[in-house]
Amino acid sequence: MTDNAGSACERRAAIVEAARTRWGIDEALIEKLVRGFYARVRGDALLGPVFEERIADWEPHLQKMFAFWSSLTLQSGRYHGQPMASHASLPVDAEHFDRWLALFEQSARETCPPEAADLFVERARRVAESLELGLAGANGILLPKGERYRRMA
Repeated sequence: MTDNAGSACERRAAIVEAARTRWGIDEALIEKLVRGFYARVRGDALLGPVFEERIADWEPHLQKMFAFWSSLTLQSGRYHGQPMASHASLPVDAEHFDRWLALFEQSARETCPPEAADLFVERARRVAESLELGLAGANGILLPKGERYRRMA
């Protein structure tokens, strides 16, 4: 069991080292990206109202998002939330996820070195796809492959 734990620790250390040295990802970059992205979200006509209706104090939300992206990119284990539970009741669908991804990609490309931006965008796409599928399922819809979730008007 110790060998497996050592191997897992070694793998995590290698991932973190690559993220830092090869792609330039560190906690400061994550914070800069997340703050810039959510500034865009707050000013966006589609996404802004969804967030503003639910978030009164932005700093705790931002801190949670720093931890989330740190866990996704640096394997830090800092995030302990349940994203699906947090998003299940939101009035969003494919259009919202597409806009979220467009703003995130724009922020990543402007904030990060190219390889880091690629990594962040790839992870964001996975997150969006997972949440969209989860929201559809939470609303009783099983999406066939290639179909998107559209809320009923």
